[in-house]
Amino acid sequence: MKTLLILAAYWGLGWCAGSLPTCAQPADQEKNPSKTGAPNSLFNGNDPLTFTLVADYQAILKGRNNQTVVDYPATLAYVEADHDSLVLPVQIRIRGNFRRDARHCKFPPLLLDFDKQTTKDSPFERHAKLKLITHCQNEEYVVREYMVYKLYNLLTDYSFRSRLAKVTYRDIAGKRDTETRYAFLLEDEATLARRNEATLSKQKQLRMAATDSLQMATVAVFEYLIGNTDWSVPYRHNIRLLSSKKHPVPMPVPYDFDHAGIVEASYALPAEQLGIQTVRERLYRGYQYSDQVFEQVFQTFRKHKAEIYTLYQNQHALSPAYVKRTLRYIDEFYRIIDRPSLVKVLFVDKGRQNAAGGIVIKGLK
Repeated sequence: MKTLLILAAYWGLGWCAGSLPTCAQPADQEKNPSKTGAPNSLFNGNDPLTFTLVADYQAILKGRNNQTVVDYPATLAYVEADHDSLVLPVQIRIRGNFRRDARHCKFPPLLLDFDKQTTKDSPFERHAKLKLITHCQNEEYVVREYMVYKLYNLLTDYSFRSRLAKVTYRDIAGKRDTETRYAFLLEDEATLARRNEATLSKQKQLRMAATDSLQMATVAVFEYLIGNTDWSVPYRHNIRLLSSKKHPVPMPVPYDFDHAGIVEASYALPAEQLGIQTVRERLYRGYQYSDQVFEQVFQTFRKHKAEIYTLYQNQHALSPAYVKRTLRYIDEFYRIIDRPSLVKVLFVDKGRQNAAGGIVIKGLK
């Protein structure tokens, strides 16, 4: 009955949302339909996907502090390129930790749970569950974090795919103002694993030394590039591990980058024990690797340098001032990895110190 009411609300109110080796290779898998699904796969597009979510947002926002899992019935309305409209039933679940808290964010991140029987021939086909990373404070923050995922996609296929979206949130009872905000959809873990012909590792308390060294070094240097210290392999904080016959040693995959310095979120603060003052201050949190491994990783970043710059220059949802600051921030990273003396101090020596007993971040709450 609740779903029927939501459908009625959608049609009755109308819809106006339209306004608005493993680690060293680029993510070419999206060109392979056998791995990504249909040719019009959700994550193959770069233009924002525009859709409307109709739900009981009063109940959803009131329930954000309830740790009990609750699924809220909703409908997702989407207009295709040929102007045919699709209305899909979906279950919405509140997710997240830090951003779930109303003290930090105006709107919580969500999980969209689709009925596979209803998504055929839609952009959501073959995606049973999708994370929806929503606006928190400054709406541009979510676009900035989306860009970090796109940046990492350039470096390795062991990365979560994402799709920028423009979402209209409409309350079923009309008791809350309708709002349209940027968000992005994030690939489900099961889809990530299947795409890489792997499975999610169940191992607990795994040290970085037990993961694939080249992939782990890539992750650690990437986190340094974006100014992110909010991750941990032993505590599986903002890290997933994949294993396969091809790569039996776990391959780390990072996610959740809103506390990265490159995003510049006003609420982001580094852990006190790290000894840095702001998240914009970079700190390498990986281990020491051989000169050959570090150089192979640095070469991957150099190979994709032009693409990284173009990625930011072509994203019109970002303010020009932010793009300018970000390119300067990235410039600094490239100057560092091209100076052996700085590499020794900031990566080799620091990595040796971390391996000997570095600070472990359990996660921000």
